[in-house]
Amino acid sequence: MNLEQTPGTADALTPEAVVETAPNSKFVPVTLDDPIMRGDNAIGTVTLRKPMAGELRGLSLDDLIGSDITTLLKLLPRITDPFLTDHEVAQLSPVDLGQMGGAVRGFFMTKEQSAIMKKMIEDSSSRN
Repeated sequence: MNLEQTPGTADALTPEAVVETAPNSKFVPVTLDDPIMRGDNAIGTVTLRKPMAGELRGLSLDDLIGSDITTLLKLLPRITDPFLTDHEVAQLSPVDLGQMGGAVRGFFMTKEQSAIMKKMIEDSSSRN
């Protein structure tokens, strides 16, 4: 999995954000740096649900794994709790979109890929 930044992707995420999404986890909470205001209420945490095949209809898996912004903007309203509108998703800060993109990437990692990523992070942390 390529974690380098590429144009048009939401790669403000860290490898840790990708690994936090366990391969078989169905729900991943994301704490927003910039809460979404809905009337007088602030939404500070959004839970992403692992998408089912039908929710991926019309989307490219390559684009999802690559955190393509347009593709994320189409998918997120389908898998968020509380439900976020297209407009609310389009107004997310880059950091929050990056966190969500990392969680979405994690949904597509196998157990083996997740273990390799976790080991790489632990190794780099022990060197610092």
